[in-house]
Amino acid sequence: MGSPKATNRFLNACVVDTNRAEARKTSSALSKHVTSGQPAHVLASKEHAVAFLRHTPINIVIVDLECIGGEAELSEIVAAAPRAVMIAVSAKGSVSRAMNAMRNGAHDFLTKPYTSEMLLEKLEAHLGVFKRAAPSPSLSAATGSEAIVSSDTSGTAAQFEGFVGASNRMQSVYAQINRMATSSAPAFITGESGTGKELCAQALHARSARKGGPFVAINCGAIPANLMESEIFGHARGAFTGADEARAGAAELADGGTLFLDEIGEMELCLQSKLLRFLQTGSIQRVGEHKPRSLDLRVICATNRDPKTEITAGRFREDLFYRLHVLPIRLPALRERREDIPSLAQTFLKKYTAEENRRFQRFSTYAEALLLQHSWPGNVRELENVIRQLVVMNDGDEVTELMLSPLLRDQAVPVLSEIAFSTSEPMPSMGRSIEPLWFQEKQIIETTLETFDGNIALAAAALEISPSTIYRKKQSWAERAGA
Repeated sequence: MGSPKATNRFLNACVVDTNRAEARKTSSALSKHVTSGQPAHVLASKEHAVAFLRHTPINIVIVDLECIGGEAELSEIVAAAPRAVMIAVSAKGSVSRAMNAMRNGAHDFLTKPYTSEMLLEKLEAHLGVFKRAAPSPSLSAATGSEAIVSSDTSGTAAQFEGFVGASNRMQSVYAQINRMATSSAPAFITGESGTGKELCAQALHARSARKGGPFVAINCGAIPANLMESEIFGHARGAFTGADEARAGAAELADGGTLFLDEIGEMELCLQSKLLRFLQTGSIQRVGEHKPRSLDLRVICATNRDPKTEITAGRFREDLFYRLHVLPIRLPALRERREDIPSLAQTFLKKYTAEENRRFQRFSTYAEALLLQHSWPGNVRELENVIRQLVVMNDGDEVTELMLSPLLRDQAVPVLSEIAFSTSEPMPSMGRSIEPLWFQEKQIIETTLETFDGNIALAAAALEISPSTIYRKKQSWAERAGA
């Protein structure tokens, strides 16, 4: 049988069992085959488990039903770790007990004593849920629900040079930065506003041989066109009215380091030609001077516009584009990496809770579902502002949906109890087609799964149901289709 650890390197596990010998045996099997050497956390009571899971990112929970007081007590464990794969185990195995455990949130059931192979086989069937959404093993019990870990050169940690996120899309970005950082060729960063383009430029600089030199950033859209040339290239004394003394521009200040030109698409065409000449010759002239100055620096630029559209419209020089577009990086929008939203939200919650002297430690399941479903047109910057606002305006241990801005609360998170027509509408006539309840449930669940890119755990959290409910529903639909 294949090892579950092959599907994901970032799995943490927890064993809830009063029998220490059996708990150690299970922990050893998980460490060897699933969690890449990370030992499972072992807890001996339901109360300890609930408290621990509320503050620690865990993907796999193996829980002994006798330890927690029966299958009815599983709901508290599930609520504390709604996105974890939950395997219930018991020495009193029966079909009815297994079904009750799954009704209360377990994904699967094992009868004691069980072998390591039996446990791994059960996990194999469910771990696909976490192929993109699992946190790093570096997050231990000591870090609580904190999403930040120290950055490493491999680019696989939850944080990389200020970025937070372990999704596949961000792992690809980290890998690109690592490869491009060693070069002095121009880099061209594209992405929507709020995706972290300047952070990306800083990461390229910090991982380069020029990291000891200056990093100078200039926003081409924030400076008036008539001042832009002197801001970049500097000016001589008396070059224009108000130039009372000679002044070095951003390019000179970045000599030996990196010059970051943000929103390059806002630059006037006449200045684009001077920037192109600088890239070709490696030398500049201050405004009002005729003496060239040779510089050694790397140019990184960024834009939230489509460069090809700007070229077609005549607003951006094609020759300059090809000079700059040597090493392109596209930063994904937040809606393209939804699995990073919980860790980002928790990072901002921790940051602003400390700044504002609040008590927040976590998000409620429904509040997190609202964050996951929002389209985030402002990307990470918008998410940060939302979290900061709710921390300033509220306090408590848990962020509830009522604390979120109306923009997020007003979006509908589907629940299975909703009927396809509202009470404000007239009752359907006998001539109107009415779909069976199972079909309406199927539509709601499939729509939610599509929203969360097929992630059953996140969809279940949004629907406020157990992941095992979705598994059972999918099986029943398959049986109907085969009938």
